Amino acid sequence: MRVVLRSDITGVGKKGDILNIADGYGRNYLLPKGLAIPATPGIQAQADQMRRSRDTKDLRERKAAEEIAQALVSKILTIKAHAGKEGKLYGSVTSHDIAEAVIEQTGIELDRRKIAIDDPIRSLGTHEVPVKLHHDVEFRINVEVVAE
Repeated sequence: MRVVLRSDITGVGKKGDILNIADGYGRNYLLPKGLAIPATPGIQAQADQMRRSRDTKDLRERKAAEEIAQALVSKILTIKAHAGKEGKLYGSVTSHDIAEAVIEQTGIELDRRKIAIDDPIRSLGTHEVPVKLHHDVEFRINVEVVAE
């Protein structure tokens, strides 16, 4: 069955793609949920428009992500936290705390889900934190955790 995707579907394709899929998957899942429409000869122009729109939006998002990356890479964010004598924190510094520090210190609003920190920071010092704003734009910001 040939269909045109109406939205991005992980592992299947992106909006505007024309795909050959299993009949059951199309009939029982994609079409009823409105995620795809049957590919007819007249739908080709609509699919091309969807792809152009997707590419334009992707380019705009990538440029915005690159601008944010340029602004944040050179900065060192300072976060104050309660710590013991050995430099261990009583709590931890999470992606939420880092996102708040970015807003306070730079004025740039950063979604906490874009901060790709594996484990919360639990010690004083300078830490590099990975940030992924776009599938093509990944960078690291420096976070300095100091005792309060």
